[in-house]
Order: sequence, then structure tokens, then C-alpha cells
Amino acid sequence: MSREVALANIRLEPAARWAHTEYSLGYHTDYFHERTGVDPKDAEFGPAIERLWEIDFGWLTDDGLLGDWERYGRATDMGHAVYATDGSDMRSPAHCPFPSVEEVWAFDAVGEYGLPDRAEQVSAYERILSENRERYPQRLTTGGYYRTIVSGAIAAFGWEMFLEAAANVARMEKVLDSFARRTLFHMEAWARTSAEAIIQHDDFVWSSGAFMHPDIYRRLIIPRYAEMWKPLHAAGKKVLFCSDADYTEFASDIVGAGADGLIFEPMVDFGAMVESYGSAVCLVGSYVDCRDMTFGHRDKVRRDIDRTFDMLARCRGAIIAVGNHLPANIPADVMDGYMRYLGSRLARGRKG
Repeated sequence: MSREVALANIRLEPAARWAHTEYSLGYHTDYFHERTGVDPKDAEFGPAIERLWEIDFGWLTDDGLLGDWERYGRATDMGHAVYATDGSDMRSPAHCPFPSVEEVWAFDAVGEYGLPDRAEQVSAYERILSENRERYPQRLTTGGYYRTIVSGAIAAFGWEMFLEAAANVARMEKVLDSFARRTLFHMEAWARTSAEAIIQHDDFVWSSGAFMHPDIYRRLIIPRYAEMWKPLHAAGKKVLFCSDADYTEFASDIVGAGADGLIFEPMVDFGAMVESYGSAVCLVGSYVDCRDMTFGHRDKVRRDIDRTFDMLARCRGAIIAVGNHLPANIPADVMDGYMRYLGSRLARGRKG
């Protein structure tokens, strides 16, 4: 674990090794209980996991003091499928509170949910950083925001109503702008904290790519990202953009808007990202797909680790990760083998 290694890779500075992170390790309670000897209910469980798996980078976003939108206005809970082994994360969808597209077009996120006091929000974010740094002193803790523009609209309206309303671009622009203005407030707050790196999360595409006309992304969404990132860059922060699914066709636009790093899933080809952006930004991902790990395709996983490190020779900075979350039903020996082989190759220039 090393926050210095993570920062050096994000800043494209020389580092002794590539940085490492993973997502959803906390779901593997039985596996890490056996490997660490720490009770999952113990506060030391999370840090013990990260030490064992050499986690350098901690993915953290926070939507602010008024981030629980259901408390302050209308929002659509689309539910959650079972992911945890005990099914505790299962949640049924709730009714959409927007009966017509006219109500969506009249919506303003700032007016609906409000904004906290700026100084109080900065203090709250600094407190989150302090608590995480105290618990995980050896890894880099980011700042960040989750419900940006598209993710914000989905959280408010649900997929069906959002897609129906988005068919009228002229009516939808001011609605999307309201989510951007609300996000900008929080980026300005993060800019006043001691966070070195900020994650801008926005799940703005599907697995097949854009679900709106590409011009909508390039005219209404990505330029607003650029505005959000100006206060962060002015404060010396690095910005890492994150989206699920395949945003390959917009990667150059995101980098052009000022992203210092790209976080992506295996739906985005790792090699293509290295070829195009490996010398310009920090890449967070790999060729490894959690589905291969889940179904025990051990040789495929090992080959994909090899392919990843072959491409890293062309990178200035990278944080290696299985780009999608690691489900709790991955076989224990696959988890062991993955980390053993990956860990043996993290030193820069090592061939295996």
C-alpha cells in the first residue's frame, strides 16, 4: 500500500511500480476472514483487506450534505439486484414520482434538492477525508461526486422517464444544466479541501455505447464537465473521470475537457486506451474481466494480466484493477491466483 505510488501514477511521475486498486472487496467476507483472521465486524477488517491485497488507491465519492435526494424532493429508486452473498442489498423498485415528461422538463435539480451552506460542505468533505486517511493511512483517498449529469438525471427520473424526456433535446438542456450546476457547487467545495485527486462519476453510456445522439454528449454534457473541472485544476487537483460501460467514442472528448485520468470497465478495450491516451493521462483498469474470474477461467485471467503488463510499457501512469466489480462468488483459489500473479508483476519494467 502506498499513497505516494498512487499519486505518482496519477501525476504521470516516475514510480517504482504501477499502482493497484480493486472494487467490492468488502463483499468477500468469508474469503478475507480466512485470509486475514480478522472478524468482518471488526473495524480493522477493511484495512486488513487492503493491506493483504496491496491497495494503493481508495475510490471515494460523496454527494454532499443534501445528497439523500429522497429526503429533499422527488427521486426514483430503481431498486437493486442481489449482489451480496446474503442478499441484503436486494431492493425493489419504487414508483416514479414524475407522471409526465412535462414535469421532467420543468424540473430544476438545484431548486428541488437545494444546496448546503458552502463552508459547511467544505468542512464535511474535509472530515470525510480525515476519517478515511486515519483508517487507511497508507493508501490514497480520493474525493468525488457520483450523481453528476446523466447519473443525476437517472437517479431523479428513472431510466424510462429520462429517456422519454431526453427525446426533446431543446426542452431537456436546462434540466441537464441544473444537474451540472448542482455538481459544480460540490466540485468547488472539493476544490477547497486537501484532496489530491477527485473522481467525477457519471454513468453516461450503455454497454453498447451512446444511448443518445453523440452530438448531445458533445454539446450538452462534456463541455459542462470541463466547467466543473476548472476550479479543481485551479486548486491543483487531479480529476479522474469514471463511467460504467463503453465510452470509447467519447474518451478523446473527455481528455480534451481536462480529465487527468480515465476509469473504465473491460467493455472499453484496455489496449486501445493505452495506444491513444497512455502517454497523456493515468489509466485505471486492465484487460481482466471479473466474469472470467467468476467462472473460473484461470488461464484467461492469467493471459489478460500478461496482456495488461505488455501494454503498460507504453503508459506513463496506471492504476491496475479488474475494471468491473469483483462479485462475492469468485472461487477462493481464483482470488488467490489473481492477486499472487498480479502482485508479482507490479514493479515497473518487470517481465514476470
